[in-house]
Amino acid sequence: MDFGIGYFPTADAVGPGPLARTVEERGHESLFFAEHTHIPASRDSPYPAGGELPRKYLHTYDLFVALTAAAAATSRLRVGSGICLVVERDPITTAKEVASLDSLSGGRFEFGVGAGWNREEMENHGTDPRTRMRLLKERVEAMKEIWTQEEASYHGEFVEFDRIRSSPKPVQRPHPPVLIGGNGPTVLDRVLDFGDAWFPNYMPEGQGIYDRAGELAARAERPIDLMVMSAPAKATVLERLHAAGCRRVVHWVPSAGPAEIERELELWEAAIAELNGES
Repeated sequence: MDFGIGYFPTADAVGPGPLARTVEERGHESLFFAEHTHIPASRDSPYPAGGELPRKYLHTYDLFVALTAAAAATSRLRVGSGICLVVERDPITTAKEVASLDSLSGGRFEFGVGAGWNREEMENHGTDPRTRMRLLKERVEAMKEIWTQEEASYHGEFVEFDRIRSSPKPVQRPHPPVLIGGNGPTVLDRVLDFGDAWFPNYMPEGQGIYDRAGELAARAERPIDLMVMSAPAKATVLERLHAAGCRRVVHWVPSAGPAEIERELELWEAAIAELNGES
């Protein structure tokens, strides 16, 4: 099982490049950045974790700019989106960004995707929340065509283009891993349809993950990984996730200065050491 770090890269905290170097030097396998293009000043969508929306949501760097800085500062670290809000993005432009980052990083990109939870945010991008899951599917499918075909075409309900050429192609073949985020009732359908892995958030006591991991394995007719975001720094949780077949676990560190981030990294590393019988 691999161990990664999740982070909201903001202008008032440790930058994406320096953080990536630290994470790589400390032996972690991957680093994932969150994405929000903006936060509506007046909104009705409740924050999924409850309470006030944390300040970091309003101050994130552009996802692909931050990931490029992280990739440039490292040589082995996997860098990924956790998650890219594809329903708020043009698929042709995003396909170019993904391919460019994968090429520049030497094939180290992990493409976590999802539809998001903030309905007002996606509406500002012209997306109808009621059809966002169908839109997500089409945009991912269209990007796969762009990555794998010299002349790509796609004709869907929401995405429409004919015979386009786009290079560079991703280094990873056929394309970077597509990790499907989300914990909703239909998420496994999307994973089975167009994902390479399920990338849910860890819920209290692993609610829903363990049973659904078994369901995913039973339904899958091809290899599909389980990866978990938001894992707590607890060896008992890591042990259970490992037993459930989890391939990667990711732990959030705060958008803060070096000292606070180091304390959180030490807690995460202590949990990993305990899991491995090293403490």
